[in-house]
Amino acid sequence: MSTSRPQSWARVSVILVTALVVLAPLALVFYQSFLDNPFFAPKVQFTLSAYDFVLNDEDFHSAFLNSLMIATGMTAIAVPLGGLLAFLIVRTDLPGRRWIEPLLLLPVFLSPVVLAFGYVVAAGPVGFLSLPAESLFGFVPWDIYSIYGLVLVAGLTHVPHVYLYASSALRGVSSDLEEAARIGGAGPWRVALDVSLPMVMPALLYSGVLVFFLGFELFGLPLVLGDPQGILVMSTYLYKLTNLLGTPSYQLMAVVVVALVLVTFPLVILQRRLLRQAGKYVTLKGKGARQTPLKLGGWKWLAFAILALWLVATVVVPLAGIGLRSVVSSWGRGVTLSDQLTLAHYRDLWQYPNLIRGILNTLGVGVIGGALSVACYTVISLAAHRWQSGWTRLLDFLVLVPRAMPGLVAGLAILWIFLFVPGLGVLKSTMISVWIAYTVVWLAYGMRLISTALLQVGPELEEGARVVGAGPHRVNMDITIPLIRFGMLGSWLLIFMIFVREYSTGIYLLGPGTEVIGSLLVSLWGTGDIDLISALSVINVAMVGAGLLTALRLGVRLHG
Repeated sequence: MSTSRPQSWARVSVILVTALVVLAPLALVFYQSFLDNPFFAPKVQFTLSAYDFVLNDEDFHSAFLNSLMIATGMTAIAVPLGGLLAFLIVRTDLPGRRWIEPLLLLPVFLSPVVLAFGYVVAAGPVGFLSLPAESLFGFVPWDIYSIYGLVLVAGLTHVPHVYLYASSALRGVSSDLEEAARIGGAGPWRVALDVSLPMVMPALLYSGVLVFFLGFELFGLPLVLGDPQGILVMSTYLYKLTNLLGTPSYQLMAVVVVALVLVTFPLVILQRRLLRQAGKYVTLKGKGARQTPLKLGGWKWLAFAILALWLVATVVVPLAGIGLRSVVSSWGRGVTLSDQLTLAHYRDLWQYPNLIRGILNTLGVGVIGGALSVACYTVISLAAHRWQSGWTRLLDFLVLVPRAMPGLVAGLAILWIFLFVPGLGVLKSTMISVWIAYTVVWLAYGMRLISTALLQVGPELEEGARVVGAGPHRVNMDITIPLIRFGMLGSWLLIFMIFVREYSTGIYLLGPGTEVIGSLLVSLWGTGDIDLISALSVINVAMVGAGLLTALRLGVRLHG
């Protein structure tokens, strides 16, 4: 397909602006890592002293090993369990599977800080589950503040990430082979292990790499569950470097960021390659491929019990924890909760203007910011739509770069850009800085949502418009965008939920006027203000719940 010169320049311009926004923060991080002081200091010199300090710091080595252990452990838990749940929901006659799926995906849209706090209230040393267990057994049979407790919680809460890709792949494969295996005498579990899961192995491998990668960017869970026992991971080690020397230790922080990127970027590249292989079985499915549920027979209720147990441990327990804590004045040994019921924590929120701003800013960045981000993702996606060029391969690479930066890192890098570039400092104390950071961090996710919608548009419709003389801009405005409007609406709802639950990206941008619930929760956790944390957490969950219910009501596909 030929492309006119003006259209080519328009596409190239969009890609170059994307490159600038994506690469500039990372370039500044690498530059800062070779300085002996923050880049804005009166005198700075190029040196390797920051690398020498960090690489010889025992805390760095401990943080790296802990991150490696957690990433490995959570992958070992999440991949087989996520694959099993995908098989049960998509391929069997499991009771209640249609209404269970939205609940199963809920942890994806909940802030890890909220989940972690919920587990502390429910299963901590004096949690409402721990005290009855102690009375029954004489001791609490679990330790939520251990590396093993952290691995278990992280693994269980990341099962939905595996489920999303495994279930999507299973929906793309005909059930003929499974039926043949059942006719041959294989039971449902043998069918799952020998037929269904091997057919979607590329998707399982991809999701496994994804979960392992996410293990290195964990921040909220280790901060809440690991910090009390001094368990450091890469992200919390980076967070503690902020004022290690009494002043912003930007050069040391930059070295940790470089180390994180060097670990995560190869994983992102591997993800990309595995994703291309994940469609290898798509030829087994045509539009008429049959999807006949496998009958579990007597195993039906055991399978339901497994799924119910996971839902209770991953969704019900933490949400019940924060809900209960938000309406009691105190809790612990010797306390009768029914005597402590109160709504004072919610009333107390109104005494803190920064918390009210945080609630309003969170709604604003989710509703307005999410819509603007979807518009940006659409413009970028249209720039590469049906264009066979080296520029589109560059864009594919650019989309990967923010994915290699955890939210905490991206927020820090965006902050440095506002400090480094003259004239941008005035934006640092506005929600524009937070919106830019969110948009960049979730670029890959947003692009995937819009690209999926664009794939539904038949090329003959756009070609027909061009034949009658419509230019590229008119084709996009009159044909392409109207056809993907529902996809854009669904993308906006999903981005809304992601932006509302985001927490780590805004931490270094937190200040008067830029408060959001996620970063406020981290800040309040540092002060130990449990009452306000519980009330804000419930409000945050309510926002996510409203977005989820709206998405389901409009028929938005959450499973990809």
